[in-house]
Amino acid sequence: MHFGTTPSGEPVERHVLSSGRMRAAVLSYGAVVQSLEVSGVDVVLGCATLDDYLTRSRYFGAVVGRYGNRIAGGRFTLDGAAYELPVNNGPNSLHGGPGGFSSRVWRVADASRSAVTLEYVSPDGEEGYPGTLTASVTYTLTDDALVLDYRATTDAPTVLNLTNHSYFNLAGAGSGDVLGHVVRIDADHYLPVDSTKIPTGEPAPVAGTPFDFTTPRAIGERIDDPALDGGYDHCYVLRGDIEVREPVSGRVMRVTTTEPGVQFYSGNMLDGVATDYGRHAGLCLETQHFPDSPNRPEFPSTVLRPGEEFTSGTVYRFC
Repeated sequence: MHFGTTPSGEPVERHVLSSGRMRAAVLSYGAVVQSLEVSGVDVVLGCATLDDYLTRSRYFGAVVGRYGNRIAGGRFTLDGAAYELPVNNGPNSLHGGPGGFSSRVWRVADASRSAVTLEYVSPDGEEGYPGTLTASVTYTLTDDALVLDYRATTDAPTVLNLTNHSYFNLAGAGSGDVLGHVVRIDADHYLPVDSTKIPTGEPAPVAGTPFDFTTPRAIGERIDDPALDGGYDHCYVLRGDIEVREPVSGRVMRVTTTEPGVQFYSGNMLDGVATDYGRHAGLCLETQHFPDSPNRPEFPSTVLRPGEEFTSGTVYRFC
């Protein structure tokens, strides 16, 4: 169905998916997951209108790219060539820049009752990135899960880090903060960051720190620790899955992924003014490669070359 038209005249579509007790709405703008209902309860934060997504969204439900997360100084070098990116997060480039994938209208390549595939062709030089990149994401609903499958190809060497930026509140969108949600992250290490959220070096052990979620902990239990600098916004080096439990409803979400890391973000910058949601109203589990990998040869590579196909998969399963 028609959801609106962008200021440049591009029509935006809204597709409703359903399977068993699961129901979702997906927009062609930003490949956004607008809603995700589990037994009638919407567990992601979303906006009601296209204008809200254009002016008030904090990447709600969007696919971010060409490079999700941060690149230090908006610069990287690839095969001896230097590239400059728009800086939109302090001194750094965040989520592909102000004109990243989250603000583009994707083409609906295929759709059915329980799945939709969206495609976006990013031209060479868009937001400073080299190569024409063809990217797609397929959202599939099963009776208990939302499955995300990404694919991408390029005609010239480039860097790529795609992720979904949904904010989850398992008690229901708009029901308050998520500080009581209990989280387990199967990760022995995380990436320490500087004051601008750029990794400072090698992964550090979580043991003995407020970053330790190897055993289940409430988000709010240690969120005021000075080491967090306002809340969780850190990348974990995964060895297994992630689990979130909302203790009042008993609702549980388990996350599995092919990606080496997850950015755990506790909604620190939601303020209840620019959006309808207050601080910590949702949590993000952005499955991805590591921030600033193009400048960190010791991190898993995010380089994609002609003739290669990027693939990535993540499953959000509800119990």
